[in-house]
Amino acid sequence: MSCSIVENTLYLIQSKDPILKLQGARDIRRLTKSSLHFRRHFSDAVKPLVDMLRSESFETNEAALLALLNLSVKNEGNKKSIIDAGALEPIIGFLQSDNTTLQEHATASLLTLSASSITKPILSSFGVIPLLVNILRSGTPQAKVDAIMTLYNLSTSQGNLTLILQTQPIPSIVALLKLCKKSSKTAEKCTALIESLMCYEDSREALKSEEGGILAIVEVLEIGSLQSRERAVGALLMMCQSDRCKYRELILREGVIPGLLELTVKGTDKSREKSQTLLRLLRDSPYERSQFRPDTLENIVLNLISQIDGKEQSGKAQGLLAEVIQVSMDQSLRLLHQRAIVCTPVDLSVSGCAPEIPST
Repeated sequence: MSCSIVENTLYLIQSKDPILKLQGARDIRRLTKSSLHFRRHFSDAVKPLVDMLRSESFETNEAALLALLNLSVKNEGNKKSIIDAGALEPIIGFLQSDNTTLQEHATASLLTLSASSITKPILSSFGVIPLLVNILRSGTPQAKVDAIMTLYNLSTSQGNLTLILQTQPIPSIVALLKLCKKSSKTAEKCTALIESLMCYEDSREALKSEEGGILAIVEVLEIGSLQSRERAVGALLMMCQSDRCKYRELILREGVIPGLLELTVKGTDKSREKSQTLLRLLRDSPYERSQFRPDTLENIVLNLISQIDGKEQSGKAQGLLAEVIQVSMDQSLRLLHQRAIVCTPVDLSVSGCAPEIPST
């Protein structure tokens, strides 16, 4: 049955009759929407679909774009075939179109194409990065979401991050981050891209200058997904490590301490480590005070709490500190229990062994 469907649809898409070609494109879009099987079997449809992108008919352009978009999902061969067939030139044209529907479809198409390590350098060589940042500035809400996802994908390819930096993207990324739900995938990609860009002074200055920019990062650190929170604390840490004097007060002013404390308890391994490092940098002195005030997390945070303005934040930080201390005590008790299991009374009586701490 599927063989005859493929043959009939390929006949339509390869026809010279524009009405039949349009029907074929729509059928391919429908059949490939959720079927890897059909995506493989319609590889021969790529060239005629790309040719349809050059039509002056909006309906034809839209049908072909959506069919190609579905063909490229999770299919590396089709992605390469689409680019080799010359699809990028018309897609980039749609990206700059006044027609917002075509602009959205073009952005979505680039998103699927950018998910391949092979295609990333090709896309950037066609100059899509500044066009995607323009979409971030003035596109529709859906186009902006797809644009940030695409820029994130492209940023992971060597050399593309500097190309993104040249477009001065921080204001547009921050604007999107402010609007989106902080636990969303969009926030995750925004924060990840910002973290990557924090290795450049221009980007750090741009985030500092953007009204509510650091606050948006702090909000992700507090209520984002685990991955987003890890990226957020990483971005703030890079700022503070690059120039503690310049960024310390700015970060503290946005009420970052409660979120950092919570991450030391509930974050990923990386975010816990980064949070503790950032807490040390945020206190009055990043160095150990004296032998009488050891460099413990509790002492660091107590020092920071004394600098917090406002009873609400200070109270929240005190409460979270208590939780940190409780977790630390619980971990110590578990460790003592493990030691007791390792060193039995016989062991202790014979050798007086100093138990080896189990790896965690």
